[in-house]
Formats: sequence, C-alpha cells, structure tokens
Amino acid sequence: MSDAPRDRIDETDLQTDRPHSARVYDYIIGGKDNFAADRETAATVLANWPGLRTSMIANRACMQRMGRELARLGVRQFIDVGTGIPSSPNLHEVVQEVAPDARIVYVDNDPIVLAHARALLTSTPEGRTAYISADMHSAETLLGDSALRDVLDLSRPVALTVIAMLQFVEDAQGLVEALVAPLVPGSYLAITIPTGDLAPESQRLADDYTSNGIPMYLRDHAEVERLFTGLELLDPGVVPMPDWRPAPGEKPLPETATNMYAAVARKP
Repeated sequence: MSDAPRDRIDETDLQTDRPHSARVYDYIIGGKDNFAADRETAATVLANWPGLRTSMIANRACMQRMGRELARLGVRQFIDVGTGIPSSPNLHEVVQEVAPDARIVYVDNDPIVLAHARALLTSTPEGRTAYISADMHSAETLLGDSALRDVLDLSRPVALTVIAMLQFVEDAQGLVEALVAPLVPGSYLAITIPTGDLAPESQRLADDYTSNGIPMYLRDHAEVERLFTGLELLDPGVVPMPDWRPAPGEKPLPETATNMYAAVARKP
C-alpha cells in the first residue's frame, strides 16, 4: 500500500537556476532529473575528483546493505531523511525483499523529489510507503507530520536513515540529537557522511560545492563517532563505507576510493 504525496509541485519553486545537492547527485550517478546549474556544479567537482562518481555509487550500495541488515535485525519501520531523487533499488525495495510488511516514510524538501515521489510509493501489499515534504532541520515538525504518523507507530522502534545528508548541515550533532531523542529504545540510526580523512580530494570537493552555493561541512572520525553519543554502535563501528559489512565475495574498494564514513547504532 502507498500514500501519494499530499503536496502538488509548483514549478515556480524549482529554482532551476541554482544547483541543488540532490540534482547534482542525480546527474553524477547517471540520472536525468537535473538542470544546467546542477550539471555545471557536477562538472566542476568531477574535474577536481573524477572518483566522486565511484564514491556516490558506493554510498548507494552501502545504504542497501544497511537497509537489509536492519530488516534482518527485525526493524519494520523506517524513516529515510533526505531521500533524494528516486534511483532504484530504493530503500523500501531493499527492505521489503527481506520483510514484505515493512513500512517506510521518505522525507525530503526538494520539489523535484516530490515530482518523482511516485517511484517511492510502490510498496508490497503487506507493507506501506509514504512520502512527506518536510524540512529535516525541524525534528518536531517532521516527526509530528500526520502522514508519517498514519504510516508509522512511533511507540515502536524505528530505523532512522540519514544517508549522505549531514554534510549539508552545519550543526549535524544538534540535528541528530533532535531526531533521535523522541525515538523509543530499540530504534536505530544509520548514517553515511563525508570526511576529509580518506580521499585527499575531499576538501577541494567541499570547497567546490560551497563556492557553488551548496555549503558542505566535512567531519573527521572523532566527530562522526560523537554523532552516535548515547547509542550502541554495531560492528564494525564507524568505518569507510566499503568496510561496512561488505557482501560475501564483494571485491572491496580501497579506502581512498570513497570519501565517506558509515555506521549504524542502536538506541538502548
């Protein structure tokens, strides 16, 4: 079952003359839902680090491994914050392969994502999906959204996935704490996040994004670990994305091929 977005897209809100992180990402991984400003920014960052495409693809693969693992651990409710433009397999497709009755709520505030949200709403008959247009900076508004609460029971554990989003948040620590605090014990937090510790091109990448109007903040290993304060990190802890529970037989990428850490933790 799925719930159609309640909002209608307003073309005047697309701001196609300015780059948007979700659309730059879409272009780099081969999508078609982007505009000239997004492609220009992508061209700049790829010129300085052609390996960014590899890192972004690795991020998608890591998200999928996290989703499967959380479903295997018994999680049946998911909130995906900063969903981005749909690119199959999406989180619900991965999760519902393991647990057909899983329920997933996607959250984003980009009108382009809203326009394509139907691709996020192809749930199994046993499960349910929904999309809400909300600002992740307001945890109270996001978690109080009526559409989210129609799909999820927040008195039961939830997996909160924040994939490749916190680099665009100056106070990532405060945001994570605000989002996790209302969740009940037994809930999980899954994060992938850029760092300057791995690929040497990372700082230049962050500078390119910032100079093109998309402020990017890199975190070192200690800062990423602090995001999980009060939570129980699952093995192998905070590690480069390719090292987070790679699939059996999967050929690992070198750590410098990606610029992101990954981790999952449980709320005790």
